[in-house]
Amino acid sequence: MKITAIRLGAISVPLRVPFKTALRTVKSVEDIILEVHTDTGAVGYGEAPPTGAVTGHTTGAIIGALKEHIIPNLLGRDVDDFEDVMQLIQSCVVGNSSAKAAADMALWDLYGQLYRVPVYKLLGGARNRIVTDITISVNAPEEMARDAVHAIERGYDCLKIKVGANPTLDVERLRAVRQAVGDEICLRIDANQAWQPKQAVRILNQMQEQGLKLEFVEQPVKAYDLEGLKYVTDHSYVPVLADESVFSPRDAMKVLEQRAADLINIKLMKCGGIYNALKIASAAEIYGVECMIGCMLEAKISVNAAVELACAKQIFTRIDLDGPVLCSEDPILGGALFEEKQITVSDEAGMGIRGVEGLRYLD
Repeated sequence: MKITAIRLGAISVPLRVPFKTALRTVKSVEDIILEVHTDTGAVGYGEAPPTGAVTGHTTGAIIGALKEHIIPNLLGRDVDDFEDVMQLIQSCVVGNSSAKAAADMALWDLYGQLYRVPVYKLLGGARNRIVTDITISVNAPEEMARDAVHAIERGYDCLKIKVGANPTLDVERLRAVRQAVGDEICLRIDANQAWQPKQAVRILNQMQEQGLKLEFVEQPVKAYDLEGLKYVTDHSYVPVLADESVFSPRDAMKVLEQRAADLINIKLMKCGGIYNALKIASAAEIYGVECMIGCMLEAKISVNAAVELACAKQIFTRIDLDGPVLCSEDPILGGALFEEKQITVSDEAGMGIRGVEGLRYLD
């Protein structure tokens, strides 16, 4: 199975409601789609979202990395030379993990089609169904409480609450949400690097002392501040999940070796795709650290790739793959079935993606 052509396209998918964090506000998903064509007629699909505030990757940067570096190196290659092709994707350009992730997942898609096996079974096949949380954006306490109640009415029993935009208000936000949903609902919070270490400990301990029963806090301090992250991990009543601090397998090893976090969040767009995500997951297994698998604001192709990985490995004990259900429509044909919190992986060969409605080609 040789790669004969690669096409780029773009999609625009409105969100149900604006997505607000301590770093940004987004109203629609604007993603780059990669189609990898082969001499057998098989097509592999990849996707990359421009999330400059998190990854530093803009639309132009993603397109540039793909067109100038990744695509020229993939044309003519045999999908069956899989290890060589995977290493080529990672080495042909420095950084640009989102563009690499798009190419990576398209090649995994083709590799599964080549051997007529679903990708999640190629990777381990631990299960075929997972349960995701859903994100509640940063807003006024009463609005966040209403959004939380609406999510519970839709069947969710685990909420990821965005905080950090106003530390003084964060405790009120969480108190309002907890009072609205009751004590049985799982609450996890994401500060998106907004706090200083001692400030984070003070806020988190105050939240627990008030009976807010938080499962964990995601990235309470700056990504580069591993010393500060470890300080929070050592002194907070709330377990700490490292997110932006872990982009690469090397980043993960630093966090694991220093015991700087209780949990690690793996996102394909941060680490460059499934190939590197597997390395991070294996390192976490060795250190006995459980993982969450997360996503940016992405449509279903790239989240589908994360579903394949999450269903393959038992190390993923927390799931944050709500991107498609935050969208008001789904232009992706095939792939995993998203039924609110329940996600069922496709048993079709590869990743099961059959096409994209409304795709605007860029070539």
